[in-house]
Amino acid sequence: MSRAAADRAAFVGFFRQVLRDLTADGLQHPEVGDAVARLKEILEYNTSGGKYNRGLTVLAAFRELVGPEQQDPESFQCALTVGWCIELLQAFFLVADDIMDFSLTRRGQPCWYKKEGIGLDAVNDSFLLESCIYRLLKKYCRGQPYYVHLLELFLETSYQTELGQALDLITAPPGHVDLSRFTVQRYKAIVKYKTAFYSFYLPVAAAMYMAGIDSKEEHANAKAILLEMGEFFQIQDDFLDCFGDPNLTGKIGTDIQDNKCSWLVVECLHRVSPEQRQLLEENYGQKSLEKVAKVKELYETVGMREAYQECEESSYRRLEELVEKHANHLPKAIFLGLAQKIYKRQK
Repeated sequence: MSRAAADRAAFVGFFRQVLRDLTADGLQHPEVGDAVARLKEILEYNTSGGKYNRGLTVLAAFRELVGPEQQDPESFQCALTVGWCIELLQAFFLVADDIMDFSLTRRGQPCWYKKEGIGLDAVNDSFLLESCIYRLLKKYCRGQPYYVHLLELFLETSYQTELGQALDLITAPPGHVDLSRFTVQRYKAIVKYKTAFYSFYLPVAAAMYMAGIDSKEEHANAKAILLEMGEFFQIQDDFLDCFGDPNLTGKIGTDIQDNKCSWLVVECLHRVSPEQRQLLEENYGQKSLEKVAKVKELYETVGMREAYQECEESSYRRLEELVEKHANHLPKAIFLGLAQKIYKRQK
């Protein structure tokens, strides 16, 4: 078994320990036992079953940054924990995001709030998921010199992601279509804050702190590469939302109906004639499947599939340039390994 496959197996297997750490003591508690039983259900439904890219990135970066002599069982367990903390953060965001976007499915099953008997109680469930992050960090990392760095990193990343979500929501309020808001500048800002910080910078930065790398310069270098990667990742997500196979992606895309400031609509606006823009005005952000189909047809007409393929190629080249420029003291394998995982992905 390869090192990556062994790490993945260890990571997936560690979830049972995470579940015990977060719920075992409380299940028999005379006052909050029922609530902890609910938390166990929330964790099982919303935290496992994804691709685990963010959590596994912590392990991969940790392996690259820390010498073999420092990869003892205790340190590796800390890395597993931090990886699961990022998966918990992701679950917290997704449970809340699905409510705000009126989404139907996630990871091939109904969104948590769509499950019978859940509804808007899912708002508090998302808060519980967030709280679990700090309980785990305290249990496993409190005695480590990087503990405060990790606390600050998670708190700052949560704030950045929530700012990104706010930008997303105010740029595209449901039922109020204003295509003039969909600019490249606004799109880049949404993506940077909503996706890139927590999906790419957070796991690598966490591993850097665990390896004792806390210089502002090194973190700035890593950030320059990883935010660029995060931007392309979101462009991919936007493309797959419209053109991906739900059997592969695990979700039914709703960006067009939800009036989202998606890469497709931003780029489409640079390519349309006045008549086509009018068609977009009349059909974008509408729940009608017929109107959604008209938008998709317009995307095909103006060549958005080809535009995406060009974007993927140019983005990869730019990333290679950034790695050459910024990864002077950091292992290039961290960034190139991440890039190979996401480019050409179908889900």
